[in-house]
Formats: sequence, C-alpha cells, structure tokens
Amino acid sequence: MLTASDRVSRGEAEDTSGNLLEELLRGEGFEVERRVVPDEQDQIAAALRDLVSRSQLVLTTGGTGLTPRDVTPEATREVLDRDAPGIAQAIRADSIAKTPHGLLSRGLAGVAGATLVVNLPGSPGGVRDGFAVLQPALAHALKLLANERTEHKQT
Repeated sequence: MLTASDRVSRGEAEDTSGNLLEELLRGEGFEVERRVVPDEQDQIAAALRDLVSRSQLVLTTGGTGLTPRDVTPEATREVLDRDAPGIAQAIRADSIAKTPHGLLSRGLAGVAGATLVVNLPGSPGGVRDGFAVLQPALAHALKLLANERTEHKQT
C-alpha cells in the first residue's frame, strides 16, 4: 500500500488513513508493505512500479483531490495497463452519497500486469468507505488476475 503525502513523508503528520488501511487489509488476511512518498508524480509512479512488480494488490491513500499537489491519479495512469473504471465509479458513487465532497475525487483503478491498483482518498473515512465498497469483489478480482478458477455468485 502506498500513501502519498508531503506532510506524512516529512514526519509532520500521522498517517491515519494509512494506519486504518493497513488494519483493514490485515483483518482480511493480507500481508502489508507500506510506503509513504512525497506528493511527487515521479516518486509515486516509481513506488507503484516497484510494488506492482511483487504484489497482487496495491492500494493507495491520498493525492486524489483537486489541489496542485494531488498527483496520485496521474502517477497511477503511468503504471496501469488497463482501467477498471467500475471500481473507481463505485467508490466515488458511495462517497457522493455521503458527502458532496465525493464529487472532487479523481481516484483511478486498474490493472498493471496481474496486479490490481486502486486509489483511495486520503481521509480515514474515505479509506474505510472505499475499502468497504471494494472488499466484496476483491477476492474474486484477485483470483481472476491470477488466472484461477472462479465461481460466479450473485447476491
């Protein structure tokens, strides 16, 4: 997982959204490697490439808004081979239903090689809610990317 934040990377702020995301992922049985990088597109893209090279899943927190320093989607775009727009749309729709600020999110989701990459907002609430949207389809998505046999169940 990757947190993009200048203040966190300089030790000026606690990575509360990253802490929560790590807790949620560990609760689902994932091993977690954390990276905190400055809000610099090239550094974010380099960290994403490295994580993608040895992970099935890379989730990011932060850098998805409208400020000039919010460049996580641009860095992610450099790394993705294919988009998974339904994931980003579902996360945004859930967020918009809770706050009008959800309209401002520019997070992406997609596939790089056989790795699922998803941008989550930088707030703990955005991480919690975004992960809750992603979680029901996550195991199935990872099996598909690993070319494993899956069963299609409707709920």
